[in-house]
Amino acid sequence: MKIGCPKEIKPQEFRVGMTPDAVREAVGHGHAVLVETGAGLGAGFSDADYQAAGAQIAASAAEIFAAAEMVVKVKEPQPAERRMLRPGQVLFTYLHLAPDPDQTRDLLASGATCIAYETVTDDRGGLPLLAPMSEVAGRLAPQVGAWTLQKANGGRGVLLGGVPGVLPAKVLVIGGGVVGTHAARVAAGMGADVTVIDRSIARLKYLDDVFAGQFRNAFASAATTLALAREADLIIGAVLIPGAAAPKLISRAQLAQLKPGAALVDVAIDQGGCFETSRPTTHQDPIYTVDGILHYCVANMPGAVARTSTQALGNATLPFLLALADKGWKRACAEDRHLLAGLNVHAGRLTYAAVGTALGLPVTDPAEALAL
Repeated sequence: MKIGCPKEIKPQEFRVGMTPDAVREAVGHGHAVLVETGAGLGAGFSDADYQAAGAQIAASAAEIFAAAEMVVKVKEPQPAERRMLRPGQVLFTYLHLAPDPDQTRDLLASGATCIAYETVTDDRGGLPLLAPMSEVAGRLAPQVGAWTLQKANGGRGVLLGGVPGVLPAKVLVIGGGVVGTHAARVAAGMGADVTVIDRSIARLKYLDDVFAGQFRNAFASAATTLALAREADLIIGAVLIPGAAAPKLISRAQLAQLKPGAALVDVAIDQGGCFETSRPTTHQDPIYTVDGILHYCVANMPGAVARTSTQALGNATLPFLLALADKGWKRACAEDRHLLAGLNVHAGRLTYAAVGTALGLPVTDPAEALAL
């Protein structure tokens, strides 16, 4: 198979879809890999690194999209990239379609087969291609939240860990999954007073068993969420419904009840955000203020630590990438229900139910799409 890896063009996105190690593996399996010049520079990989691994270097993204049978990326294709997709071509990347009707419409019109990292599953009920970036984003969230709270940025001027004689900041983490767990661990490690809330009693029991004493937890009723939010200096939104739009857990009207200068870090922004006032921002311009509350809503947070993120993502995607290339997408998905769960679009059909629900579009069962 001809595999193409273009340079990411989303603002301040420094990750790359394939590492040189992944290229070497793919070439070793008999595939040809085409990498756009400069694609890996943001993650510390040169064209020479890719050539040494067996890749060919392409001068442009257009060359990649024209030649590749499968395009491997990190972020959702931007409008210029979507126009280059074609029927029969496989796109393997993060998509986050539920809050993005324009992208969904373009992918359906392209006729391409689009497999989303974020909806591939595993035997434990997890999301193995989303988890590495959730871990990175979770660990980054307290770090960027602490920066947002600095007075020079408009925040409360509160040090997350406090100092002797001064209480630490109060941090509320909404969601006890992968993002929330890593965020709570790091925030607690920085000395903050941390509470995690979730609606899963089983998850709360797990957190209590594993992290007892490091941070508190509570059941995420609407009343409890608001009560804890009123006390918090920093609120980290870490709620995920696989493939679906994130629920809005703090309304604009409720912002008036929060501490002036409090910070909201919305890690769910790729899925539309879990605060009503959230809108995507960039690393270049990450913060905005609504009703005196600071919002940090960077849609590609792991891109800030591109080398770590690229390596972590590459480790997770490689087995699936090789299966798609070795077997072809139809056989690979037919033999692996977890990979089939990643199929979001095929031949003009939407194949992921949660996206159809979010956007009001008809959905074809992914197993039926294999016959198209």
